[in-house]
Amino acid sequence: MLIAMTASVILVVSTIMVLYETLRLTSEHLAELPVPPRIRILGVVLMTFVGHTVAVWIYAGAYWLLVLWIGDDAFAGTPVTTFQDCLYFSVVTYTSLGFGDQVPTSHARMIAGVEALNGLLLIGWSASFTFLAMERYWPLHKTDEEARRDAAVARHEGDAKPARARFFPTDTAP
Repeated sequence: MLIAMTASVILVVSTIMVLYETLRLTSEHLAELPVPPRIRILGVVLMTFVGHTVAVWIYAGAYWLLVLWIGDDAFAGTPVTTFQDCLYFSVVTYTSLGFGDQVPTSHARMIAGVEALNGLLLIGWSASFTFLAMERYWPLHKTDEEARRDAAVARHEGDAKPARARFFPTDTAP
């Protein structure tokens, strides 16, 4: 049990750092690129997906080591004998889809539970990051006329423009 707890801590820290660095690098370098807002948002989503994919592969590697170390007794149900089986189990667990055909036993139970919680937190974190990126890049879609109108409305109303009006502007011009 101590081995599984130690492995879980190492896996959680590793995957947090992978996603952190992925999001940090994406945030830093995407702002510098002279590309349209749609491409920036696409870049955010794709890089977030890459970060999660690496995290899933890290957990799959841990399961593979368990299978090599413990043998066939690491999982019940459908046999887990290849790295591909471990990768499948990791994806199902990380996304909180839930396992059914392959069930962890012994040390793999603790790691699978931690992976599900870790995946849930990291997916939430990346969803928040994507929302912030959308909020940052969405205004870049405006035409020059829309930007002038918004500036005039802001001067007229002060900066007390309600949040709903920012995302759903009225058609009436001041």
